[in-house]
Amino acid sequence: MASNPLLTIKDYGQSIWMDNLTRDLIQSGELERMITSRGIRGITSNPAIFEKAIARNVLYDADIEAGIRAGLPVNKIYESLIFEDIRNACDIFRPIYEASGGLDGYISIEVPPTIANDTEATIDEARRYYHEIERENVMIKIPATLSGSAAVEQVISEGINVNVTLLFSVKSYEEAAWAYIRGLETRVNKGQDIAKIASVASFFLSRIDTQVDKLIEQRIKTIGSDDLSIKAKLTAVKGKVAIANAKIAYQKYKEIIHHERWKALAEKGAKPQRLLWASTSTKDPAYNDVMYVNELVGPDTVNTLPPATIEACADHCDIANRLETGLEEAHHLIDNLKDPEININLDEVMSLVLDEGIDKFIQPFQSLMSSMEEKVKQLAPT
Repeated sequence: MASNPLLTIKDYGQSIWMDNLTRDLIQSGELERMITSRGIRGITSNPAIFEKAIARNVLYDADIEAGIRAGLPVNKIYESLIFEDIRNACDIFRPIYEASGGLDGYISIEVPPTIANDTEATIDEARRYYHEIERENVMIKIPATLSGSAAVEQVISEGINVNVTLLFSVKSYEEAAWAYIRGLETRVNKGQDIAKIASVASFFLSRIDTQVDKLIEQRIKTIGSDDLSIKAKLTAVKGKVAIANAKIAYQKYKEIIHHERWKALAEKGAKPQRLLWASTSTKDPAYNDVMYVNELVGPDTVNTLPPATIEACADHCDIANRLETGLEEAHHLIDNLKDPEININLDEVMSLVLDEGIDKFIQPFQSLMSSMEEKVKQLAPT
């Protein structure tokens, strides 16, 4: 058995992607080292990641100065920076993309989060990003809003790889899966190839537990120590909802790929839209720091991990196929949230964390734009 548990995950049909991308990683050779030593098979990025990468990093200054000399506006200078990083990362992962037949080796980049609720703007930006980056193994991230679902269908129909992001509820995942299927069907009806298109559905985890745990703590405070049985019932739910929810989503995935409409597409070479586990760093230090890895290993899935979780998993993950274990308990736990003594409305939780998720991308994006403006002022010739 390999000493690094991460290197065994591929044997179970799961791919590990990394939730991080910086120019330092690319230029230092660290990204290539992560491929060999940590088994990384793809990269996800978002505005928060790019904010940290660019804001205080001199590696980008020469390109910013070049953009200034070319008379580019701030947003175009920003795009020139991140598009270059994405292209270079795509080139590094190209051998994985080719060896896996287009299953892995993708680098994900998100359209501006400020247009999350604008279908046409999302479609336009997804097209532009895809064609300007000009790499087969780039994947465009589109948030799973109502507007985003329509955009996913259209973009897939145009042959653009899509990472459907900010999925929390099983219902939203199902909508994303059928948007992918409809997009592929449109191509088939036009006589177009579907074998080279890929998609993942990014199902977020820790943010669900964080919100549910907050509600549980509030509920425990209201009952005090008067009813220990209710407190025990509430405490038993903490830190368990996200994994239970993910296991139920995977069963929905299996149901969909056994549907006649999907089978017809698969016969024409379509790749399944794999579930991708995102938001996988535990936020509560009381929890096992790799629980969102250990409990969700299974076939036809991806887990995207931030660097700290990658290192934690390399050190002490306990890898086994657990994705389809404890299904009865998972359903029972989710159903039990409706118990009057627990009284957690999961639909409301999912709606809240989706809105918060968009805000958590918009805020760093706006902060990054402000930082870029400051850098342009500093580097502009006087």
